[in-house]
Amino acid sequence: MRITVLSLIAAAALAAPIAASAGSAPTTSSAANDFCKQQQTTLGTSFASAYKNFGQCVSANTKNALNAIANASKACSAERTANPAAFKSKSAFGKCVAAKVSQAAKAAATKAPSALSQCKAARKSDAAGFAAKWGSGADALGKCVAATAKA
Repeated sequence: MRITVLSLIAAAALAAPIAASAGSAPTTSSAANDFCKQQQTTLGTSFASAYKNFGQCVSANTKNALNAIANASKACSAERTANPAAFKSKSAFGKCVAAKVSQAAKAAATKAPSALSQCKAARKSDAAGFAAKWGSGADALGKCVAATAKA
């Protein structure tokens, strides 16, 4: 499992520059990687208390990445319908989606410090309720932060 996650992260890191230069839409793994890079920057040293490692963050943010890509694709499709001339180049749609996913990652990262505080407070005030909702493993706080930052 750990090797698989690390392999996905490595593949995403290698694919991200290629995808950006080609103007194609981001993949789920590259978008989740972007979410985590933004959160790592925003949370600073608190990142380690939210996530055991970077791969755990990517796993916790995969659902957020899928939603961000779906929402960005819908928004870009609507923009393309409204203004077809702006999407004449082959890479225009992918660039549009990539920009919107990046904005979503930045917005989620901005909410991450507050989400971390909320999750730590919830865990402290009601440990049993927190464990029932997020689990009791090392990734419970990360799951809570990822979901709360996205909301």
